[in-house]
Amino acid sequence: MDTGFIVALVIAFLIIIVIAKTAIVVPQQNGYVVERLGKYSKTLNAGFHILVPFFEKIAYKHTLKEQAADIAEQVCITKDNVQVGVDGVLYMQVLDPGRASYGIGNYMFAISQLAQTTLRSEIGKIDLDRTFEERGTINQNVVAELDKASDPWGVKVLRYEIKNINPPQDVLSAMEKQMRAEREKRAVILTSEGVRDAKINEAEGEKQRVVKESEAAKIQQINEAQGEAEAILAVATATGEGLRKVANAVVEQGGPEAMQLRVAEQYIGEFGNLAKTGNTYVVPANLGDLTSMMALATDIAKGKGKLAPVEQ
Repeated sequence: MDTGFIVALVIAFLIIIVIAKTAIVVPQQNGYVVERLGKYSKTLNAGFHILVPFFEKIAYKHTLKEQAADIAEQVCITKDNVQVGVDGVLYMQVLDPGRASYGIGNYMFAISQLAQTTLRSEIGKIDLDRTFEERGTINQNVVAELDKASDPWGVKVLRYEIKNINPPQDVLSAMEKQMRAEREKRAVILTSEGVRDAKINEAEGEKQRVVKESEAAKIQQINEAQGEAEAILAVATATGEGLRKVANAVVEQGGPEAMQLRVAEQYIGEFGNLAKTGNTYVVPANLGDLTSMMALATDIAKGKGKLAPVEQ
C-alpha cells in the first residue's frame, strides 16, 4: 500500500476526531460551560458551536429545566417539645450555569441540606397543633431563606412543599382522643341547644295558644253582650212601639169599646185557664160584675183611673 495514502488516511482520521471534539451541539434548555486552558471561558446555549481544538473543552453541563429534589424525612422538634418527622419536595432551576459550576461544588446537595436545617428552624417556632395549618407559611419561609443562600450559586429556588408531617404514635393517639372528646363535646352542646330550643318553642306555642284563647273568649263575651243588649233594645223598642200604637188606638173612635172587648176576652180566658190547673181555686167576690171591671179599664186607659195606695 502506498505510504502517502496511509498518511492521508491518518490525517483524515485525526481531522474527524478533532471535528468531533470541537463541534458541539447544545440541546434545548441546556447550558454548557467552556474552559480554555483550565479557565472559565464562556457558556454555550442551545445550538451548534465550534470549540478551539486543544485549547477549549466542555467542563460542565447543566440543565436549565426546573428540577425537583426529594428532601428526606427528618426529625424536627416543635415549640412545645414534640418530635415530628417531616419530609418534602424542593423545586429549583439553574439560571446561571457559570456560577452553578464554580460557586458551589454540588448545589443540589447544598440546597437539600440547607432546606432540612431551615425546615427544622421553622418547625421549632410553632406548636404541634399549628404545624398542620401553617404549612403554607412554613413553605414560604423555607423558600425565602433558600433563595437568599442559592442566589450566589446561580440557582433559583422556586418553591418548597411539605409532603408529610408524622408525629409519634403516642402523640397521634392523644390527638385522636382529643378530637374524639371535642366531637362528643360538640354533640352534647348541640343536643342541649336542640332541647332548649324545643322547650322555648313549646313555651312560645303554649303562650300564643293561651293568648289566642283569651282573645277568642273576650271577643265571644263582647259579641254575646252586644247581642243581648241589641235583643233587649229590640224588645224594649218593640214593646214601646206596641204600647204607643195601643194608646193611639184607644183614643181613636171605637177604641174604648174595642179595649173593653179585649179585656173581657183576656179575663174570661185567664179564668178558664185557672180552672184547668187545679180542683181548688179562689173566685173573686165581684166575678159577675164584668161591666164594672171593663169601665175601670176604660177609665185607666183614658187617664181617669187612680190606683189606691197599698195598705201595710
